[in-house]
Amino acid sequence: MVELSTMRVFLVAAEEKNFSNAARRLNMSQSAVSQNIRAMEQIYGVELFKRHGRSVVLSDTGEALLPMVREVLRAARLMEDSLQNIKNEIGGELLIGCSTSAGKYLMPALLSMFQEEYPAVHPRVKVMGRENVYERLLNQVIPFGVSSKQFEHRDLETMPIFEDRIFLIVPVNHPWAEYGKAMPDDLLDQKIIMREEMSGTCETVMQGLKSYGITPDMLNVSMELGNPEAIEMAVERGVGIAFVSEMVAARGLALGRIKKVELQGMDLRRMVYMARHVNYPFTRAQNLFWNFAKAQFDKLNTEIWDSLVSFAVAS
Repeated sequence: MVELSTMRVFLVAAEEKNFSNAARRLNMSQSAVSQNIRAMEQIYGVELFKRHGRSVVLSDTGEALLPMVREVLRAARLMEDSLQNIKNEIGGELLIGCSTSAGKYLMPALLSMFQEEYPAVHPRVKVMGRENVYERLLNQVIPFGVSSKQFEHRDLETMPIFEDRIFLIVPVNHPWAEYGKAMPDDLLDQKIIMREEMSGTCETVMQGLKSYGITPDMLNVSMELGNPEAIEMAVERGVGIAFVSEMVAARGLALGRIKKVELQGMDLRRMVYMARHVNYPFTRAQNLFWNFAKAQFDKLNTEIWDSLVSFAVAS
């Protein structure tokens, strides 16, 4: 019979599609991951993965087995949760998929607040693309997803948890840096570093510029980067100007490496949402966290802002 620990290795390897990444996530060696997979394949006399260099994909047998492994591990997790309830303890893993730069800074603050009340809970935030968050929520791979897009699906419940502001940042030696103000039309003569088109930041910016008759093709986009921290660093080095989350900008602003510029008439904001699948078999800790996050909306947007900025500066 296959042990739960081996099933866990199989599940993580299937999600990561890479044994090295699975090993890092599980705090194991890559050889230990491979040994667990081989042991499972030998027990059933099947091939679970097809190897393609460093990456792997599930075989047809692996695909068929995956949902059953998920159900077994969920049942085991719920049993452990029930035993903890008997002992009046709240613990277990708290996995969250996050697709926003704001969420990467927001979640540590929110989770640390939650851990103050429930120290036996072990949070894990996995950064991924928005579509991956959506897909994994629908497939019930992750219990919670954080995104700047409000997912609309009958099986998903979504709530706002934070309002993020988008700043225009420029290098300290930029002509706009001293005055700190500009007109939207002034952007047309500037080299701009942008996030990818499907990012929440890019969508918010382009929606705001649309009201001034500015379309994407009118901008001089000198560089497109998928990482908001990399964009902030590029602005520091004078590559161009950029729009980023206030929390991404916090470090550079605090250290005096970049300057914030206000565009007249534009106040760019976006809501950050948390979503969950209504049919996911939540543990007690997961249900408590959902209700905790819902209750913290006002606090996240006011009282703990200083701690969020401090985290951004320290990171």
